[in-house]
Amino acid sequence: MVQRICYEVPGIKHDNPLPAAARIGPFLVSSGIAGKNPASGEVAEGIEAQCAHMFANMRTILALAGGSPENVLKVTVWLKDRSNRLVVNKYWVEMFPDPRSRPARHTFARQDLANSMLVQCEFMAILDQ
Repeated sequence: MVQRICYEVPGIKHDNPLPAAARIGPFLVSSGIAGKNPASGEVAEGIEAQCAHMFANMRTILALAGGSPENVLKVTVWLKDRSNRLVVNKYWVEMFPDPRSRPARHTFARQDLANSMLVQCEFMAILDQ
């Protein structure tokens, strides 16, 4: 029987009863990853801070699961304001600097992101067994 393992970013909780990410075998899939500051548990102010925290939270989850950005296969990003795509791209290139080794990504505009959230993502990674 394959066992599911769940991961949480220390200091951050979801409003709903779900983990930050779950793994079965080599497959790691996240829930929505927001730009929350783990020190406060709150959504950071502004798109720059939210992107920085969102990508840092993704790195934390990957590390907890024994992975790294190189294991990420697909990322989906939602932006409240599509014009902030350039800010996402700035942090994207920092996390995935090699243009020949970046995960697939799709970015959507979504006006109904919760509260002061300006950006959110989810990802899928394939980890070593």
